[in-house]
Amino acid sequence: MKKKTFKDIDVAGKKVFARVDFNVPQDENGKISDDTRIRAALPTINYLVKQNAKVILCSHFGRPKGVFNEKYSLKVVAERLSELLNIKVKMASDVIGPSAKALVSEMKEGEIVLLENVRFHAEEEANDERFAKELASLADVYVNDAFGAAHRAHASTAGIAKYLPAVAGFLMDSEIMALSNATNNAEKPLVVILGGAKVSDKINVISKLMAEANTLLIGGAMANTFLAAKGYDIGFSKYEEDRLDVAKSLMEQAETLNVNLVLPVDVACGSEFSPSAKCKNFASNKIASDYQAMDIGKKTRKIFAKEISKAKTIIWNGPMGVFEFKKFRKGTLSVAKAVAKSGAVSIVGGGDSVAAIQELGFANKVTHLSTGGGATLKFLEGATLPGVAMLEDKDSETKKVKTPDFSAIDKKTTEKPVVKAKATTKKSAVKKETASSAPKASAVSKTAKPASKTVSSKAPKTIASKTTESKTTSKTNKK
Repeated sequence: MKKKTFKDIDVAGKKVFARVDFNVPQDENGKISDDTRIRAALPTINYLVKQNAKVILCSHFGRPKGVFNEKYSLKVVAERLSELLNIKVKMASDVIGPSAKALVSEMKEGEIVLLENVRFHAEEEANDERFAKELASLADVYVNDAFGAAHRAHASTAGIAKYLPAVAGFLMDSEIMALSNATNNAEKPLVVILGGAKVSDKINVISKLMAEANTLLIGGAMANTFLAAKGYDIGFSKYEEDRLDVAKSLMEQAETLNVNLVLPVDVACGSEFSPSAKCKNFASNKIASDYQAMDIGKKTRKIFAKEISKAKTIIWNGPMGVFEFKKFRKGTLSVAKAVAKSGAVSIVGGGDSVAAIQELGFANKVTHLSTGGGATLKFLEGATLPGVAMLEDKDSETKKVKTPDFSAIDKKTTEKPVVKAKATTKKSAVKKETASSAPKASAVSKTAKPASKTVSSKAPKTIASKTTESKTTSKTNKK
């Protein structure tokens, strides 16, 4: 999967529309608590500036649901980016409106303009053609450096690429190369480590990697479903009742393919889902009825570390327990240490997995820290990522700029008015105009998943499942 990068085309003096991923976390005061994603985009931005390009940055931020919301403004990102680059980043107050167009038209070579949150427009997630054309009309070249959003077929990640020469940035290129090599050209033994909440989220990944992996280590709450499928007493641990047959099938598949599928032999359990819960270690087949598994146990940590030490290639996605609770983060930190010390080619993805590596100061000892969550999983399972597929192939002729045809568009309705959410979503002239042609939801191409039942829980995502998609049950309640 070789895609062109901006090094393959001339960007000097040109307006470059760079789709980046600045969807960073904030603390309770609205300050950026982790600027990793901003820093990850710096090589691409710096290169474009040095090449005297006029850099137009576009990103989403949070989930404003298609309307203006000050809470999700990128102003805080513009400030942080200016500090990191030591360059004044001009901030537009809109995306395709007067402010954005005025700032872009006045740009000089080497300057940077950051557009406001692209998801303030419902047309973004709908991959609306007219909106994509408006975005494209701002620039001469399109660069996608937002791997974390590459699995979304949105206007700024896929639609815009129809109208401009479309190439990858440094981050996108490094993600594609690292993940491709890990899945297609992995030096064996290949050890895959998977954690997180649900088996249902990673069925396709497990099946895909099973054909290549020598060893598969499973931790986190998803391990509970496998343990329950083996008939173990797992207390009131969360597990997916309607995925027991899937877990059994995956274990049979591993045996058939001679893959060493390793489950926890012991688990650190809590008396309740709380950072202050009483903590006890139990054998994974004999968890007390009033306790739930919340991390892999001491023996399992040693077993996992031994298996990791044998690897030549490692793929790790997902925590081994409730990482946000200090008592139950030992398993994740233990795996992070083992991966860093292995000397193997290592690919780490997923928020908590990456956080553990960074907390321990091991980032420089890992081959690749993936910025993608869902995008990484989709890539690993072999799915087509719209944001990657739309980029030009290495051996193709560079696309010529297509001048968007706006003859049928009422210019007065192109930019959404900045008003309250209800007024915008119900009365926006843009919505009226595009309602018949644009889908109401994202046009992402996904492999359909059977619905999964889950128990409603207020627990963080590392253990509890999202209630809208799956219903986790607990063995004690079932009885």
